[in-house]
Amino acid sequence: MTTAAAHTLTALATDLLGGPPPVRLRAWDGSEAGPPGAPVVVLRSRRALRRLLWQPGELGLAQAYVTGDLDVEGELTAALRAVWSAAREHGLHPPRLTAADRARALATAVRLGAVGPPPPAPAAQARPRGRLHSRSRDRAVISHHYDLSNDFYALLLDETMAYSCGYWTGEHTTPVDAQRAKLELICRKLALVPGARLLDIGCGWGSLTLYAAEHHKAQVTAVTLSREQAEYVRGRVRDRGLSDRVDVLCRDWRDIDGAGYEAVATVEMGEHVGEALYPAFADALHHLVRPCGRVLVQQMSRGRTAPGGGPFIEAFIAPDMHMRPLGETVTLLERAGLEVRHTESLREHYARTINAWHRTLEDRWERFVELAGEQTARVWRLYLAGGALAFEEGRMGVDQILAVRPGPSGVCGPAPATGGWYDGLERR
Repeated sequence: MTTAAAHTLTALATDLLGGPPPVRLRAWDGSEAGPPGAPVVVLRSRRALRRLLWQPGELGLAQAYVTGDLDVEGELTAALRAVWSAAREHGLHPPRLTAADRARALATAVRLGAVGPPPPAPAAQARPRGRLHSRSRDRAVISHHYDLSNDFYALLLDETMAYSCGYWTGEHTTPVDAQRAKLELICRKLALVPGARLLDIGCGWGSLTLYAAEHHKAQVTAVTLSREQAEYVRGRVRDRGLSDRVDVLCRDWRDIDGAGYEAVATVEMGEHVGEALYPAFADALHHLVRPCGRVLVQQMSRGRTAPGGGPFIEAFIAPDMHMRPLGETVTLLERAGLEVRHTESLREHYARTINAWHRTLEDRWERFVELAGEQTARVWRLYLAGGALAFEEGRMGVDQILAVRPGPSGVCGPAPATGGWYDGLERR
């Protein structure tokens, strides 16, 4: 058995990638190879290599990282940024393994003593069952992520408990200021007035629901599929004396009754609807809002070549997620009969938002481990580090889409042709 595993693996990776890997590798036998000064990836055991044999690519790497079989020295975000930058600069790409490539990788694993049965999936990995986007499967998928525990999210988020992109208005904006600015932005785009009926689909922990009821005196129906979220929001409603203005439903969006709302908002929930069901979701938005009522959709997007969240996101964070380019979502809303009046990209805002969450995770690391365990904490470290970079580098986006249901005459006004029709809202 060789005592220079790192050199053997680096040589194999160079062949498969078409160039030297942009990392320095340290193996379980103490050997080290790769460019000096590059991020150091540590393979703590042969099991890390075995995971990659059974799950080549992003999923195998994620599984190895989450279980601690693989680690990265130093700050994870900086390491990922350096790796992706070097890969772009040198034209490296994930290998499309031929039969010969697989045979060579297997022979290398045999020499290194890493061959064996597939390691079990990490306990933190989701295991969705049932028909795609059936009510029971959607409920289980949402529970996997959002029912982690209210205490976990209270430790991660600010006092608004808003788990979505904030709106950063200046260099010295704090995370809580950014979330309140986002909530005010939504309420003003929706033109909420006292007594207006707002439907908040996918209400999370109630940030928009409570803000609209408290600051704009709206009558809010809040809907979530998460039982823990529903109970949490009900408690916040009682504590703030808003029971006469807020109704909280634990319900699938397909089972929402009624219509005639003056305003409908759905904040970062549409990604969970799925590709096949999104036309029905858009139809529901049109049905639920009254003529000349307003709809605000805040939703993440990706390019045409990567509509899902990626293997790691699908396995550990949000199985069955589907994102599409902004233009395709606009088309689906328009086909449902809504008139899209305004879109606003918040991509850079999300990079700042996620970086703030990541700092909180690192600052309170031991408490997160106590609450959720080492594996789950490592899932979130990888999720937040990679997510911030995806928005920073434009591989993912997030947008607010403002639409109106046309009235009987086909138009609703007054609405200046140049935009800015959300009354009194400052243009930033």
